[in-house]
Amino acid sequence: MTVPAPPAPPAAPGLRAAARIVAAPDGRGGTALPVLDGSGPFALRRLRPDGPEARVALVGAMSAPLGGDLLALTAEVRAGAALRFTTTAATIALPGRTGAPAAYDTVLGVGEGARLCWLPEPLISARGSDLRTTTRVDLAAGARLVLREEQVLGRAAEPPGRLAARLTVRLAGRPLFDQELCYGPGVPGWDGGAVLGGHRAVGQLIVVDPAFDRHPVVARLLGTTAALAPLAGPAVVVSAVAPDALALRRLLDSALSELNATTRKSRG
Repeated sequence: MTVPAPPAPPAAPGLRAAARIVAAPDGRGGTALPVLDGSGPFALRRLRPDGPEARVALVGAMSAPLGGDLLALTAEVRAGAALRFTTTAATIALPGRTGAPAAYDTVLGVGEGARLCWLPEPLISARGSDLRTTTRVDLAAGARLVLREEQVLGRAAEPPGRLAARLTVRLAGRPLFDQELCYGPGVPGWDGGAVLGGHRAVGQLIVVDPAFDRHPVVARLLGTTAALAPLAGPAVVVSAVAPDALALRRLLDSALSELNATTRKSRG
């Protein structure tokens, strides 16, 4: 009699990790950070404040996301507070042991009269990886936002993994921006002329500021691979593709400098 082999043990789940940031007025004209908590790959560090603005940097404490990982990052900027968030290095999506996709969810809330600058380094989709990201932003009336999102498809001389990225922004309870982009193996036409046209870096810059009500921005091209367009609210989106991360950052930084000059002029 043949004894059947025992069933294979279930694949070990990936990493589950979360981080949370809360920024609130400190009562002295600045911003305090009453909550700054992270686990797993999320090591959050306070930086020296810049005037009324608190600053936080995310230091990657381990390789993540890998296939099967579920990561979540939330930030709340309460009414009247100001927060700038950065990361010290790019995030690299890597394949895992099970072949399961990874998920990275970011939820941001900005209160009335508050300001959030969300400026992480790029996300790199490495060969064999499968990552789904969501970024959801809820803005109260009068809130200000600068949000930069950059994706790099593959490391040097490497094809990309599969990447699906959705970015949703709501202002005063109403939809302001909702976009989903997918790239890599199994995604039809992602590298064609209607999407990336052979480029390997893609990014968005969203700026929300009441100043745009007084000084509207006109839609226009920014060179040959980027475009600036007003949104249905006091907001602007810049969309760009580029051959690499450095060229993409230059495009977005140039656009942000121009938009900052517009908002300063309005407030001045």
